[in-house]
Amino acid sequence: MQAMPNTESHSEKTAAAQPESMQLAEALAAQLSRHLTDVVLCPGSRNAPLSLALLARSDIRVHTRLDERSAAFAALGMARVQRRHVGIVMTSGTAVANALPAMVEAHYSHTPLAVISADRPARLVGTGASQTIEQPGIFGVYAETTQVESTGDIPLIAERFLNDRQVHINVALDAPLVGEELPGTPTDYTQHRARTPRWSNHGEVAVDLSRNTLVIAGDEAWEVEGLEDVPTIAEPTAPAPYHPVHPAAAHLFRRAQVSANDYVVNTKVEQVIVVGHPTLHRGVLALLSDPDIDLICLSRTEDFTNPRGEAAQLGTTVKTSGEPTREWMKICEGAAQMAADGVREVLAETTGEDVTKPEIGFTGLHVAAAVGDTLAVGDTLVLGASNAVRDASFIGLPFDGVETYSPRGAAGIDGTIAQAIGIALATQSREADAPRAPRTVALMGDVTFLYDATSLILPEDNPRPENLTVVVSNDDGGGIFEVLEQGREPLRPSFEKAFGTPHGVGVAKLAEACGAEHREVSSAQELLDVLAELKEYSTGITVVEAHTTRSSRRALQEALNAKVGQ
Repeated sequence: MQAMPNTESHSEKTAAAQPESMQLAEALAAQLSRHLTDVVLCPGSRNAPLSLALLARSDIRVHTRLDERSAAFAALGMARVQRRHVGIVMTSGTAVANALPAMVEAHYSHTPLAVISADRPARLVGTGASQTIEQPGIFGVYAETTQVESTGDIPLIAERFLNDRQVHINVALDAPLVGEELPGTPTDYTQHRARTPRWSNHGEVAVDLSRNTLVIAGDEAWEVEGLEDVPTIAEPTAPAPYHPVHPAAAHLFRRAQVSANDYVVNTKVEQVIVVGHPTLHRGVLALLSDPDIDLICLSRTEDFTNPRGEAAQLGTTVKTSGEPTREWMKICEGAAQMAADGVREVLAETTGEDVTKPEIGFTGLHVAAAVGDTLAVGDTLVLGASNAVRDASFIGLPFDGVETYSPRGAAGIDGTIAQAIGIALATQSREADAPRAPRTVALMGDVTFLYDATSLILPEDNPRPENLTVVVSNDDGGGIFEVLEQGREPLRPSFEKAFGTPHGVGVAKLAEACGAEHREVSSAQELLDVLAELKEYSTGITVVEAHTTRSSRRALQEALNAKVGQ
């Protein structure tokens, strides 16, 4: 009798030969492809089935990192640009806990992020088995755990991705973990991803724009229809407003009157409209807390920046009546110009040939000004959450045509380099047809840089940023504390030990060890020259180290306050 030909495909035979853990991982990877375009994985044993199953798929871009904290923040950076979930895959044990800081930032910035953790089977938990901890619920209030024990649990994942911005999938994988062969190439291919969670709508608020009105736009702000012509104090990550007001002028709007050129001007604002999540400037936040100013807070999430409780009106959209008066527009324009000019005048006085305040020197604010002056339409800017974002605000950001990101959700400095790399990767992937990768510039202090320097290490055969410049304002310690309460003279004897924390690290050697190019500057003009050069010729990752001083930051702030009348 003639034998029938064997028509079973290679992939079918491979699937049949794979152990249960591998089959579960393949089914999970297929479901993940319906929600994720990118996954960052870390090497590990327990997550080996997931790693192999993801690498077998051509509809998911896989990035690898050496440690889970860097991986999680890199994924967060990509998710900020994509506005959809990016996954992090890791092994069991403390590896999962290293994703907590990124998950916290994702939660408070409402950025989609998905942790997919491998775990031991339930029978091994609590028995003393190696690398075994209680992983379900590990992210607490920041992400609910979806436990996957078998392929029957996989449909639960779709619901999580549709409804939750922060997702934790915990997959129990039993030995044997992998088979004798790599998993076969999947026959399915995802082209259109499922939708992500929708924004919230808290309803409409009536706004009379004939009253003296200011908009305060913070992180997560959006262009609210009807408020385009209202003077706006915008933080660097907010959309660039049509009528910007400098944050250093905020104090003027709490005064009933201000004298200017022998005229008395009525500067008191009657109502403030908060859009998003402002956090940067005390003078701006004081406007929100002033009981004599009506407060309207707008949000597209479940969270509001509202220090006044029931005294504030809450909503998502506005129904406007009236329009800003010509007098109010002139007052806001004059205040904005006065403050912006004042900052630039102080910077000019402390640099260049005509130095009238030589004790100030080259500071982080001078660095931010140089970075800002070299930005162009189409660039992407990443700002560290400490002095960098505040300095950028003082020198005039946001700029129209420049996408700006900063970790303002929880405002931590951790993971800034990893996020910058993730943002650069997602941006160049989005602009894949451009003749040259779009330029990403990251500005941060030295402590922020050192905190995350190992994120510069990218394993071989991984997507790499093609045009990323990391500007490090190196004042050898915690410059932001110089201008805070603990920087006052009576507290100086304990300042360096507790807050200044000088470290003396050689950034050049550190950058070189991590495979990045390094440039060094000691003045604003040198920085301008280097940035102009890199703007034309930069490839890969270049760390530009600006040697600055923090000893004069308090004097610089006092000069700014004197100039703008704070």
